[in-house]
Amino acid sequence: MKILIAEDEHQIAMQYEIALKERSHEVTITHDGEQCLEAFYNELERQESSRKSRLMKPPFDAVILDYRMPKKDGMEVAKEILSIEPKQRILFASAYVLETLADSVKNLQQVVELIQKPFELDPFVDLVEDKGIYSELEKLNVKVKEVKDLNPTHQQVRDLLEGLKKLQKGRTL
Repeated sequence: MKILIAEDEHQIAMQYEIALKERSHEVTITHDGEQCLEAFYNELERQESSRKSRLMKPPFDAVILDYRMPKKDGMEVAKEILSIEPKQRILFASAYVLETLADSVKNLQQVVELIQKPFELDPFVDLVEDKGIYSELEKLNVKVKEVKDLNPTHQQVRDLLEGLKKLQKGRTL
């Protein structure tokens, strides 16, 4: 997975980076909201100028934002990213979960994925990888390795799971 992280505490950012790289993810670290947006736009531009062209796929598999950061806070960054790329998966790592949740509904008109600081790194990486979706797909006899080989977006995997659940529900009625 290609992951963009905005975390103003260098030591925490380094821990995220190490944990994710240990599981073979490509990680870009930024330390404030402006750097995060710059990295996002750079990747977006790189994808658009590549020969393949963007086929409705966000530039990152996940963007992980600290809620409170210098220059631009996480909510401002999320709002700008989602205005350009509505399918971009955003996760907030925040000590202020209730505030972040309320702010996301108010400013983004959607509930975002959250993990409350402080947290252990393994559950954090599991959340980023969204292990829950893949275990649900396995329960429906989906060959998860083949799905992962297609390199789908997080939203495409969620849509697949929802579609399969609807089909299964239709069969049992």
